[in-house]
Amino acid sequence: MKLHHLPASNTRLRGLPRRGVTMIVVLMFLLAVTGIAIFSARYALFGEGMARNQLDLEVARQAAEAALRDAERDLRLVAGTPQPGAACPRNRVPDEPLSKSRFLFNEQCAQGQCFLDKTLYAERTWKKDSKNDKAEPWWPSANGGLWNDNFDQKPGGKSASCTFNGAVPLGTYTGVAQLAGVARQPEYLIEFLSTDANKGVMFRISARGFGYSENTQVLLQSYFVPPEES
Repeated sequence: MKLHHLPASNTRLRGLPRRGVTMIVVLMFLLAVTGIAIFSARYALFGEGMARNQLDLEVARQAAEAALRDAERDLRLVAGTPQPGAACPRNRVPDEPLSKSRFLFNEQCAQGQCFLDKTLYAERTWKKDSKNDKAEPWWPSANGGLWNDNFDQKPGGKSASCTFNGAVPLGTYTGVAQLAGVARQPEYLIEFLSTDANKGVMFRISARGFGYSENTQVLLQSYFVPPEES
């Protein structure tokens, strides 16, 4: 009887297809795990960025609220009496209602005090106006707003002048302490809205707050009627 032996090489070849399939499955699994890891990392970074932006906006909003309150304190100040820690004294008619200081409010928003003709409010469109047009004071500077983004011209800047046009930095007239951790101090504009005898006097306050970045800005507005005018 003759015994026939299969070549050893044929025995080894039988396992190759299984090994090839296993390798493909492992590679697909590794690709899937890598994709999930990359997606998770990018999602985490996106979430972190969203949280950072939200925090920045909240800081800017709180800064704008601080400027609103500071503007109301400004409107209650006794004219010519410097406040402790203030950079400038407020220039208004002493011992008289605020309506008597109307002449200090003008189209240039001198020391943050604005007055514009009523017809302008109906005629202007901020989407069409440029920085050289007369516009509502609180509009963006690029559309004719009167904030005056040259911060060096204002109290607290390089010049530290009390004769400036545009928005008032926080604490300029009230002596309120500056905020920490913001790109710039919040600021405000005060508009003298009415001189009609029957309607009394009302002011509109526009406050602009900055976050950790100067590009993060929040605008808030309020209306103020002085107690002696109400």
